[in-house]
Amino acid sequence: MSAQIEFTIETPLGPGEVSVTYDRRGEGEPLLLLHGIGHHWQAWEPVIPVLAAERDVIAVDLPGFGASAPLPDGCGYDLTTVVPVLGALCEALGIERPHVAGNSLGGLLALEMGRQKLVRSVTALSPAGFWSEGERRYAFGTLRAMRAAASAMPLPLIDRLSRSAAGRAVLTGTIYARPARRSPEEAFAEALALRGATGFRRTLESGRGVALTQDVTGLPVTIAWGSQDRLLLRRQGVRAKQAIPEARLVRLPGCGHVPMNDDPALVARVILDGSR
Repeated sequence: MSAQIEFTIETPLGPGEVSVTYDRRGEGEPLLLLHGIGHHWQAWEPVIPVLAAERDVIAVDLPGFGASAPLPDGCGYDLTTVVPVLGALCEALGIERPHVAGNSLGGLLALEMGRQKLVRSVTALSPAGFWSEGERRYAFGTLRAMRAAASAMPLPLIDRLSRSAAGRAVLTGTIYARPARRSPEEAFAEALALRGATGFRRTLESGRGVALTQDVTGLPVTIAWGSQDRLLLRRQGVRAKQAIPEARLVRLPGCGHVPMNDDPALVARVILDGSR
């Protein structure tokens, strides 16, 4: 069952309260899991049981996504704000320098946490930020269209689509290579998470100028890319390797942009290998 934790951060308007929803399972070295834009911690559900056999796994709803509250007034959703919030979250949870794995937006945040030496290893699955300007515009346009569609659909229609393999492909085929593997309940919940994400617009706005070119040194870094990623094309993985030469670059055959459901065993192995 998920839980909530509240902690205080400094904002441009003074001290502010942050409330984060998370799921914690397993024992061992701590492993923080960060989802992508418009998603929620349940995106990691397919791999958590395997990871929890070896790690103390903390999967979080990022502020403004899933069941987590928006950031306090005066806070932006850029790296300079969200990464310190994640550091404060780790402190509130009593974990020091966890391993971190992130997908998409979560991968971008994980790499920045690594650059700031807040974590002991990084695994980034299709991380944002290694795009060309044209690729960024394409990805952002696709994300806006997905959110607009989820917001416009009546809930009975979303429910009806979620109950067939073809309907789940309509709802989630952009981010999964195998959308039929999602259960009806999972597909329905993802659509609700996307339409209800209070941090969506401001996160996209803050990402316009993001281009990762700085190296991440002094800790193990793994970058993995799905061979069927339709949102952030896999050639961006080559740019990631050029920016972070010591990183291990892994191909995820048959996986889409959110690979945890497409091949849970492979993704779990990549994360565990990267955190050893």
